[in-house]
Amino acid sequence: MALTKMEAAAKALGLKLLSLEMRSLDDFEGAFARAKKERAEALITTTGGVINTQQRRVLDFAVKNRLPAIYHYSEFVEAGGLMNYGPDNTDVFRRAADFVDKILKGTKPADMPVEQATKFEFVVNMNTAKQIGLTIPQKVLARADRVIR
Repeated sequence: MALTKMEAAAKALGLKLLSLEMRSLDDFEGAFARAKKERAEALITTTGGVINTQQRRVLDFAVKNRLPAIYHYSEFVEAGGLMNYGPDNTDVFRRAADFVDKILKGTKPADMPVEQATKFEFVVNMNTAKQIGLTIPQKVLARADRVIR
């Protein structure tokens, strides 16, 4: 679903979106080689087990190839990624704890509503921006919830 929305947005903006699926560790080298061959100009990651387990590998590829990159989790930015916009995980985990509390007090899980994240965060790492030679406009920094310097 996220990919479909990204494809529609790219098309509306006149951009080419190159989808590089990484379902296993064996997919990384081929995906990275394809991104280089196609001259990718930016990187967007979505959530997924293999991406999350290979954080350093993805971050290193983006920095080495001077690719502006946006990640789904702020932990990627804290580890050296450029920026993220996604659910505030602290808030998500707090909500999950509320659900666990209700279940332990006898509420049936089937009777509980399905919730989506309602609090999002935008984090920018200025050290990484400098490392890849990218200037982040002040207007963008002003909108960030957190700026890592």
